[in-house]
Amino acid sequence: MEDTFKTISKPSEGLFKDKGSKFLSFAFQVNTEDEIREIVQIIRKEHHSARHHCYAWRLGADKLHFRTNDDGEPSSTAGKPILGQIQSFDLTNILIVVVRYFGGTLLGVSGLINAYRNAALDAINQAEIVEKLIEKWLLVEFDYSAMNDVMKVFKDEKLSQIDPHFDLKCKIKTNIRLSESDRIEETLLKIENVSVTEVG
Repeated sequence: MEDTFKTISKPSEGLFKDKGSKFLSFAFQVNTEDEIREIVQIIRKEHHSARHHCYAWRLGADKLHFRTNDDGEPSSTAGKPILGQIQSFDLTNILIVVVRYFGGTLLGVSGLINAYRNAALDAINQAEIVEKLIEKWLLVEFDYSAMNDVMKVFKDEKLSQIDPHFDLKCKIKTNIRLSESDRIEETLLKIENVSVTEVG
């Protein structure tokens, strides 16, 4: 089971110039579409005198959720080449925005594709690519009498304890690497009076 994905650790910037046109690129690590909308708005404000603000993004460990935007450039000359770079580096949870300052000379379709591709590439090359784990969040609830057995599993598996609450009824939240989650869940459920629920 694949339980890692690649993204960038922090924002980065790139640049590509052709025939007087300047293509400034900005790459961000993102987790939601709301975040993406916010960042695109900020860049539009910061570069309000630029002619185009084109972008592409991809979200999710399965890499199935993505979108491109040509922002007035000829169809598929901007967003698609940006997305192409995201795909060729196998990245996800990433947004790349390329801002174009027009230099007076038309670049033509192949020139635009080349420019947006290279601007996106430069932003990725300036970034640090990191591998992240896909994790499952679980809420473990148990009777106080099961405490020792449950805590032994937590200790043996080196599980994180988030918001632990110990009373007659106890509960602990934890995050487990996806490929390990079924096995650990089964171990916990073998203990009497223990329930395990997946949480967001």
